Amino acid sequence: MTLFTVRMILTLKGLRYVAAFVSMIEVIIYVVGLGLVLDNLNEIQNLIAYAIGYGIGVVAGSLIEEKLALGYITVHVVSTNPDLAFTRKIREKGYGVTSWSSYGMDGDRLSMEILTPRKYELRLYELIQEIDPKAFIISYEPKRIHGGFWVKQVRKGKLMKNKD
Repeated sequence: MTLFTVRMILTLKGLRYVAAFVSMIEVIIYVVGLGLVLDNLNEIQNLIAYAIGYGIGVVAGSLIEEKLALGYITVHVVSTNPDLAFTRKIREKGYGVTSWSSYGMDGDRLSMEILTPRKYELRLYELIQEIDPKAFIISYEPKRIHGGFWVKQVRKGKLMKNKD
């Protein structure tokens, strides 16, 4: 199941050939394991062990995916503070930010669209919360990314250098 989870994520991220290789290993393990269980159906502990292993595999797969943190995340932020210094502070940390003025129920707002590798997502949330603890945050995974500031910054590794 661990490999199944990782394979599905690789497929969704567009890494088809890597996913195909992982699936070959997955099916070998699956057939051998299932064969052992089916050959010994008279012993309930084999079935229980297989079921427990299956469940542990799901958990392990999700933990591995979390550590791999493949892909990018887009974070939409609406701040109650319309000050553009907010945008500047995030840019100084190496994030790509597009900002614009917006208007909410209680007045002027600052809206921002921020793109980051998933492995830096939590660091970005912490930074936003430091600047504006009341900020409204929505995140999602973009399907395609083309052009703009982002490609150059990722190649330079600027985000990795700004750990603090």
